[in-house]
Amino acid sequence: MNPSQKTILHEVSVSGRGLFTSEEVTATFRPAPPGHGVVFVRTDLGRAVRIPALVSNITKRARRSSLRNGADSIETIEHCMSALHGLGIDNIIVEVSGGEMPGLDGSAILYVKALQEAGLVEQPAEKQFLRISEPIEVRDGTSTLIAAPPDGDEFQILYNLDYGMQGPIGRQLFSFSMGDDYTSILAPARTFVLKQEAEALRQRGLGLHLKPADVLVLDSNGPIDTEWRFADECVRHKVLDLLGDLYLLGCGIRGKVIAYRSGHALNHMLVRRLLSMLDAQRNKALSLLDPVMDVRAIAKVLPHRYPMLLVDRVIEIDADRRAVGIKNVSINEQFFQGHYPGTPVMPGVLIVEAMAQLSGLLLSRKLEHTGKLALLLSMDKVKLRRPVVPGDQLVLEAQTIRVKARTGHVRCRAMVGDQLAAEAIIKFMLVDDEA
Repeated sequence: MNPSQKTILHEVSVSGRGLFTSEEVTATFRPAPPGHGVVFVRTDLGRAVRIPALVSNITKRARRSSLRNGADSIETIEHCMSALHGLGIDNIIVEVSGGEMPGLDGSAILYVKALQEAGLVEQPAEKQFLRISEPIEVRDGTSTLIAAPPDGDEFQILYNLDYGMQGPIGRQLFSFSMGDDYTSILAPARTFVLKQEAEALRQRGLGLHLKPADVLVLDSNGPIDTEWRFADECVRHKVLDLLGDLYLLGCGIRGKVIAYRSGHALNHMLVRRLLSMLDAQRNKALSLLDPVMDVRAIAKVLPHRYPMLLVDRVIEIDADRRAVGIKNVSINEQFFQGHYPGTPVMPGVLIVEAMAQLSGLLLSRKLEHTGKLALLLSMDKVKLRRPVVPGDQLVLEAQTIRVKARTGHVRCRAMVGDQLAAEAIIKFMLVDDEA
């Protein structure tokens, strides 16, 4: 059995300025139920903007990891995510009163101390893990990340930070395993920047509140106005960052990660590859589950009938938040007679229709006692990624973005194994059901 999931016992807050924006901000950590995951919430916008800490919500930024939901973002989450990963916290709500997490001392130690003060508590659910099944390699120039299968159940990072023998950093090697004491050997390691890089950032209006003693600013002689916490503090901080970025997978990892001069962008690239592997493993397991709704139960909710009922079964429903369904694609499908006789390919519009039908089943959980019916209103960001052919099994996923009095937004995707076949954001109009 896997170990139990964890959350915190009671809420706790930390305050400080953002490393880049210099914005005064408070982050309040609150307990969350099993299966909730890590979710950041902006509380300063007049409305609560929720952003799950998943790689799908990462937005491109230099030198940091940031999440986005529409036009709203939360910057520099990696030190907080590293603390959560290092302490084994699975479920938590992080309410933030501004656009960037507090930078504190540039490490994760103050986050760790606050979370330990809040107390950790086990929950009645097992932790979820990705077990790396085959090697994955991603590169960006000379920077490299490799994920490899484990020898047992361990998770280990080996980092080679090689900036050459010139300068204050040189070459540093460090190895970390999840059984090691994160609090003492990783959490205190601070973010670092070369003096000329710090000056360039200040010229762009970033980090104006910082003095050299507040973070690890390095010149040719080493740290300015401060001392090393570790002789190899730079590589330890790189591992700290990588641990935080890997937690954007949404679960733990069993395997080995070997890094050479990687940064946040390459870390995110690896997590996206690992996510494809995780999806394939989950889809394989889900396809063997007994249905939550079989086709007879589906037909009681949806008005669709042959040949337009495109969800064979629902295998998972998480309240009105998320649903997973199955569409088995057979050569006997009516549309294959003309699309196309020599090369049968499922029409993309029908893949989108299948995702919309699953979304309708998901929204029906919320609309069950409201007298409302969900009608398709619009589709955005529709992308068809791979052809779907006879013999494929489409694993459909629908995740609620928000539901208002008159509209519902759902994010959908369709997978074949570990490959994304289609994705879309579908909007529904909620009308009175006159049936």
